[in-house]
Amino acid sequence: MRRRHLLAAPALLPGLARAQAQSPAPWPSRPIRLVAGFPPAGTTDIAARLIAERLAPRLGQPVAVENRPGATGNIAADQVARAEPDGYTLHATNVGTGSINYTLFGPRMPVKPEDFVELGLLMRVPNVLFVHPSVPARTLLEFIALAKAKPGMLNYGSAGSGGSPHMTMELFRFRTGIAVSHVPFRGAGPMLVEAVAGRLEAGCDNIPSCIGHIRDGRLRALAVTGAERSPALPEVPTVAEGAVPGFEATSWFGVQGPARLPPPVVARLGEAIDAGTKDPAYRARLAELGADPPNLTPDGGTSPEAFAAFVRAEIAKWAEVVRVSGATVD
Repeated sequence: MRRRHLLAAPALLPGLARAQAQSPAPWPSRPIRLVAGFPPAGTTDIAARLIAERLAPRLGQPVAVENRPGATGNIAADQVARAEPDGYTLHATNVGTGSINYTLFGPRMPVKPEDFVELGLLMRVPNVLFVHPSVPARTLLEFIALAKAKPGMLNYGSAGSGGSPHMTMELFRFRTGIAVSHVPFRGAGPMLVEAVAGRLEAGCDNIPSCIGHIRDGRLRALAVTGAERSPALPEVPTVAEGAVPGFEATSWFGVQGPARLPPPVVARLGEAIDAGTKDPAYRARLAELGADPPNLTPDGGTSPEAFAAFVRAEIAKWAEVVRVSGATVD
C-alpha cells in the first residue's frame, strides 16, 4: 500500500498546485487605496488620513490616501464605483458625494447610491459661516443687513458646488432672502487661500479645515450651523441663535466600497473602522478639530448597517433642501 501511494503521489501534485493557485489569498494581502475626491487640507482629506492611520495596523496592510479632486467629489466616486470589488479600492465619502449630489446633479450624476456599499461613518462636523476681517460685519445680523444693502455684490466661497458648505449657504440665503454670489472651488484649501487673502468677502466651510484661520484671526467666524455651539468655538453663536430660528445643517464623512464587495470583507472593514473611530487618540483629535464622533450605534460607534440607514435618510433630507432652496450646480 505504501509503495502504491508513493507511486501515485507525483500524479497528484499538478492537481494540488492548481487548487492552491485557485484558492483566494487571505484579505488583505496588499496595500489598500482610500480615494478622496478633494485636495489635501480639506476635511474629507483630514478624515481620510485620520482613519487610514488607524486602519493600517488593524488590517495589517498600508492604507494610502489618494486625492482625486474634481466635480465636487464625483470623479473619485465614479472611480471607486468602477473599481474591482475586492476591498483594495475604497471611497472617502462625505455628505456631498454621498447624498446631496444625487439630487443636485440629477441625470448628470455619474454614479447611483446602489453603486456603493456603506462601511462606516467617521465623523460629523458643523459648518461655520465666516467673513474676512475687512468686512464691516461682526455678527450674522450685520452680515444679513450688509448683503441686503448690496444685493449680489458680496461673494462667498465654498469647497465646490453641491458640497455641504454650498448647500448650507443656499439654505441660509433662502431663509434670509439675501442675494450673495457663490464662488465654487476645487476643495476647501484653495478656497481658504482666497478667503484669507481677502479676495472673497465671506465663506462657509467645515470647522476642521478652517478653524486654524479663525483662531489666528485671519478669518472672522459669524456663526456655526449645528444645533448647538461647537466646543471648539464656544464663543461663536449658532445660526439659529444669531438670525434664523430652527436652522441646522451639518456635514459628515465616511467610507464606502464598490457594490458587490464580499460580505466577509465588508464585515472586516466595518469592524476596523468602528474600532478606529473609538480610539481615544482619534476622538481627542476630533475634539481639537471641532468634529463629533459617529454615534450611530448604542456604544457611540458605527457599523455598515447603521451607516447604510443613515445615508438613505440623508439622501432624502438633502433632496428636500435642494428643492426648497432652488440650488443649482454652478
